[in-house]
Amino acid sequence: MKSARLVSGLLMGLMLMASPVFAQSNARRLNLEGIADAMGKKGDLTGEMYKVSFPRSDLNVKAGNVAIKPALALVNWAAFIGSGGAAVTYGDLVLLEDEVNPVIGKLEERGVEIAALHNHLLHEQPRIMYIHFVARGDEVELAKAIREALALTKTPLVATSSGPETKPELAKEIERIIGYEGSMGGGVLHVVAPRNDVHVTAMGATIPGAMGMNTPLNFQLDGKNAAVNGDFMLLAAEVNPVIKVLRANGVEVASLHNHMLGDEPRLFFMHFWAYGDAVALAKGLKAALDESHSPR
Repeated sequence: MKSARLVSGLLMGLMLMASPVFAQSNARRLNLEGIADAMGKKGDLTGEMYKVSFPRSDLNVKAGNVAIKPALALVNWAAFIGSGGAAVTYGDLVLLEDEVNPVIGKLEERGVEIAALHNHLLHEQPRIMYIHFVARGDEVELAKAIREALALTKTPLVATSSGPETKPELAKEIERIIGYEGSMGGGVLHVVAPRNDVHVTAMGATIPGAMGMNTPLNFQLDGKNAAVNGDFMLLAAEVNPVIKVLRANGVEVASLHNHMLGDEPRLFFMHFWAYGDAVALAKGLKAALDESHSPR
């Protein structure tokens, strides 16, 4: 009997060690200083995930008649998590058309895989494209590779500082409608609806929600109006119900695609765009959230 219990315990231990959740919770610590030195800028640590961002403040982009603030839709970012004896990086690069293939070439040369290439906006000038990338390896070498790719663009590769921003009453009303508290940054209200019902694995790691596995809703406030942009993270069955609700509420679908490679479960990301009455648009986005499995 004692021997049977011992064997059972050993089997259970092996099963736990093989699980992504166990692997993630026992991942080695990231070399944060090494990443920051390689990227040329310190990032932000959220749980076990470290994220470094570079806004494209060099760009003057208009979508129709709306001048797009970098914080709405023009931020390069790279996130890192430890996974076993290595690290996983995942992120998003904001590029002009003539920057796309030089950046792809550099990432490929340095062993960083391209997961997606697409638009996030509609009607914009100049045309802006977005590369999503994934890779597994040494975090400092991965950070160097991403920095080298960014150096092929006109992105300002400097640390920027910004003070706290007052949240206007309209932002608070939008938060009440959406059902989640947001934050102001770069003149934009950022509200993130988590997908706690979806547990994502990729590249041999469990990918946390803060690493882009959620639904960000961004409001660039303009009086009583707002430009809205972001993307819904969806399972296959949720895609077309969300499209119908968005279109019924005056929100345009900008693109639909993957963001990762080999992700489980299979995920779709739907980017949207609209400009109009901020409250009405918030209600439309809330209705679309209700068609997905986001906790409410």
